[in-house]
Amino acid sequence: MNRRIKTGDADQPETQKVSIFPITQATTATFTELYFRLTFLFFIQRGSKFIVSPRQGEMLGEEGDLMIFPPGSIVTMENRPVMDDDYRALGVCFTHDLVDAVFSDLPRPKAASDVQIVHAADHCPSEILTLIQETLANEHLPEPIRQHRLIEPLIWLRSKGFLLPTQVQDEPISQVRSLIEADLSHPWMAKEVAQHFAMSEATMRRWLASTGQGFAKILLNTRLEHGLSLLQTTDAQVSEIALECGFKTPSHFSDAFRKRFGIKPKDIRLSPD
Repeated sequence: MNRRIKTGDADQPETQKVSIFPITQATTATFTELYFRLTFLFFIQRGSKFIVSPRQGEMLGEEGDLMIFPPGSIVTMENRPVMDDDYRALGVCFTHDLVDAVFSDLPRPKAASDVQIVHAADHCPSEILTLIQETLANEHLPEPIRQHRLIEPLIWLRSKGFLLPTQVQDEPISQVRSLIEADLSHPWMAKEVAQHFAMSEATMRRWLASTGQGFAKILLNTRLEHGLSLLQTTDAQVSEIALECGFKTPSHFSDAFRKRFGIKPKDIRLSPD
């Protein structure tokens, strides 16, 4: 089983604040309005990644490139395998406090909230990927050294002129998604979620209106996007993924997934004939 995504809070060990996971996809598919709650780095190892950002337009990352997605990004993404082989990438996520530790003393230009590409030909980002992999794999490192090494990739990005947003205040959509992700199989109801945030259901719906997404859509998208992640990063059966993501039946998951992404869940892993 491949490594699963982890997230972290300010009081967690550094090893849980940086996570790495392999992504494999056998066929080209377009994924609309994907939301990134944390800072994500995607190291493209085979194939290419095409995205459409509402503000930046079209962007293409190619083999060897690193693509940086800041927290709060909403993009349409297409992973493109090469002929007769899978698309492969390694994803790495960083919690807000680690990013703050490296970038908080800098002015926050608007570009820091953009998707950025670190081109392989110019910067060789594979070097920092190796550092992340070796650090996470070494269980015997003293904690101070581990902590330093896990922020070193961010220091490297800063030295190359790449910036990330700091002092990020999680938007309503991010806060609700974080709660849902804590237990995706739970039968979440709007009233229960509103109570968690110490507000009435009507107030919560007004609070979420600023995101352009209502509670039902946020709940469904969170479950579907987590399901997509599990399809790409684990070898779990579709039926297992469906139940873990809170769908009552695999067919319910498959129907909702196909309606959202235009492809059946099982076809993410199957090469076209």
